[in-house]
Formats: sequence, C-alpha cells, structure tokens
Amino acid sequence: MVENTETVLSKRTGGDLPAIKRKKRLDSDGKWGLLMVTPYLVHFIVFVLGSLLASLYFSFSDYDILNPPKWTGLDNYAKLFNESVFWKALWNTVYFTILFVPLQTILALILAVALNQKLRVLKLFRLAHFLPVISSWTVIMYVSDAIFNPRFGFANAFLIKLGLDPQKWLQDAHLVIPLLVMIAVWKGIGYIMVIFLAGLQNVPSDVYEAAEIDGAGTLRKFRHITVPLISGTTFLVLILSTISTFQAFEQIYVMTGGAMDASSAGGPNKASLVLMIYLYQEGFSFLRMGYASAIAWVLFVILFLLTVVQVVLQKKWVHYE
Repeated sequence: MVENTETVLSKRTGGDLPAIKRKKRLDSDGKWGLLMVTPYLVHFIVFVLGSLLASLYFSFSDYDILNPPKWTGLDNYAKLFNESVFWKALWNTVYFTILFVPLQTILALILAVALNQKLRVLKLFRLAHFLPVISSWTVIMYVSDAIFNPRFGFANAFLIKLGLDPQKWLQDAHLVIPLLVMIAVWKGIGYIMVIFLAGLQNVPSDVYEAAEIDGAGTLRKFRHITVPLISGTTFLVLILSTISTFQAFEQIYVMTGGAMDASSAGGPNKASLVLMIYLYQEGFSFLRMGYASAIAWVLFVILFLLTVVQVVLQKKWVHYE
C-alpha cells in the first residue's frame, strides 16, 4: 500500500505536520521582516553608529575638517580640562539645569492637575499652553524681544512706570540665564504638561473616592495619592528634562545673537555659554573638530552618569503598582 507524502512526513515528525508548516511560515515572515527593517539598519550602522565611532576617533586626533586627522592621544582631553572656558560652559549648563528642571516640573504638574478637571473650556486651555511648544524659537525670539528689549520692551516700560531703573535683561550677565530659563519653561511646559496629564488620567478614580469617604481634602489627596501614583511619570519627566537642558542649544543660540554671529552666542561675557554652544563654536566656527568631539564625549559621559544616578535613586521614591 503506497503512503502519500503527508503520511510519510507525519510519521517522520511524530505526527506534528502543522508545526512544520508554522515553522516554515515563521521563517518566511522573519526573512520579510528583516528585509523591511534593512533600510533602518543601514541608516543606523552608517549614520548613527558610524558617526559615533568616527567622533570617538576624532576626539583623540587633531582634525580641522580640511586636513586628514592626526592622532594625538589624550591631548584634546587634557587641553579641555585645563581650559577655563570649558568649566565656565559646564557651570552655566549645570546652573541652567538646576533652575529649569524643578521649575518646569512643578509648574507643569500644577497645570496638569488643573487641566485634568472637567471644565467647559478645557480644550482651549490645553491649546493655549501647548501652542508655544509647536512654535519655532525664531517666533519665540521675536515675542521675547518685544518684552525684554532694553530700548522699547514692555518689561522696561513697566519698570519705568513703577519708578524703577530699566534693565538690560538678556544683555545682563546676571539676568541672562534666569531669563533664558523662564522663556524655555514657557515654551516647553505644554509638552511636559501633556505627559503629566497622561499620568493623571491613569490614576483610578475609586482611590480618590475612597479618600474622600475617609475625609481627605484636596491637598491630602494630592500629596498621598496623586504624587505617589504618578511618580513613574515624574521620573520620566526628570530624565527627559535633564537630558534636554544639557543639550540646550537652539534657544540660547537664537536668543543670544548666534543667528547673527555664531561666535557671539553665549554672551554677554560668556554668561550663557553652555556646553552645546561651546561645542558648536569649536567645531564649526573655529574648525577644531577633534576638540569639539572631545567635548561631545565628555557631555555624553556626564549625561550617562546623571541618568545612572537617577535610575538608582528612583528605586527609593518611584511607586510601582
């Protein structure tokens, strides 16, 4: 009696012929999946991983873009850590972060809690707070100039009416960082507010109802329910805000005159010179690409260590459901 092909295969595979078909289908799907992600893999290997490795090599070289790089070892790093401008830029970056991250986080959380209520004009309020996020820094610069221009800005006109002396605002070495922080918070607070809103809407309403039955007021519910239950969202916000401030470039470049003269960005007297501006000037204004690559890798190490510290500390205060 002649057995058909499926019977023979069934006997040889222990009767699990569908498993073989599924395996073939999965192998075929895997090949198609690999084919579909190949463009991204090529992009990642060539333009991301390749650029990282190239910049790492350049950081140990004397490279000015126009001539081939010359290996110099740790000379760029030794020069960097002995350069007073680097430490000035690092301090300005840390100062910007210390002011920006807590202020934006707290204000965004307050706005999110307020906008999480059932209001008739809720969408309008959300739009009003999110509109600066989608506006370019050039638009923000013109708005800020209308307010803080030393000659015809609204801020000085208001001070004069109060009988106070006008200020130079963004041209004042003592005021430039706080003002840049205030402007950056105004522009970016809508994005962080939306993240907090997503976290707040995941808090179960029955927890608040139980607290109200126990006699908890608004502040007690916020402190003992809202804050712990959105601690994961708060941790995400802190990570994103810290990374964004250490990589702050566009707002400072535009607001301090970089659009007119790249070498003047970070003024006055380098009072707002942050690491990204310093990196840009060294690499593209002065063509010291090897030195700029060393700055980039130092910045990477700083951000990596800060992230590790935050991840370790979050175990002590982040609430896991």
